[in-house]
Amino acid sequence: NVIMCDSKGAIWDGRTEGMNPYKNEIAKRTNPDKVKGGLAEAIKGADVFIGVSAPDTLNEDMIRSMAKDPIVFAQANPIPEIWPLQRAYDAGAKVVSTGRSDCPNQINNVLAFPGIFRGAIDVRATDINDAMKIAAAYALADLVKPEELGPKMIIPSSLNPDVAPRVAEATAKAAMESGIARVKIDPAVVAENLRKRLAKQARA
Repeated sequence: NVIMCDSKGAIWDGRTEGMNPYKNEIAKRTNPDKVKGGLAEAIKGADVFIGVSAPDTLNEDMIRSMAKDPIVFAQANPIPEIWPLQRAYDAGAKVVSTGRSDCPNQINNVLAFPGIFRGAIDVRATDINDAMKIAAAYALADLVKPEELGPKMIIPSSLNPDVAPRVAEATAKAAMESGIARVKIDPAVVAENLRKRLAKQARA
């Protein structure tokens, strides 16, 4: 049950203000209960908040209205939707992430794109499909060891040298398995080749 919001509030099927063909399509697929208020109304009882908006759009009262131990992804950059992050923790958030490199749980496209592209290029994939993206997500998840996993560690650091090779390996494998690879290659070789490239760049 996903409720998407824009600057006018929740997007719902039948809303007329501030809509366009894309939002109309979103409205048909989300918000089945037709919540019509702003973010404060939409977030009530939610397990997860994913913000890709602007600073200071989320406050402690909103977090307190969410389900127990909620997850808050405050991705606005450079200032997240709630700042400083301790405000979110104090309001009851269990897991908090941002796009900032100086905070735990940094979610940044650099975790995925280099490895996905390398894997796709090495097998000469005709597309980057959902199977490849899902494989990349699982590769990232697997890089967090069970003993490390916790509220302040849900995703590996972008500085982890294994990130790009492991994502490339998983992406290449998924491309071959889903039939869009034009070249067959051992996924482990894809990973090793990328490690060598990265090591060469580091020495340069």
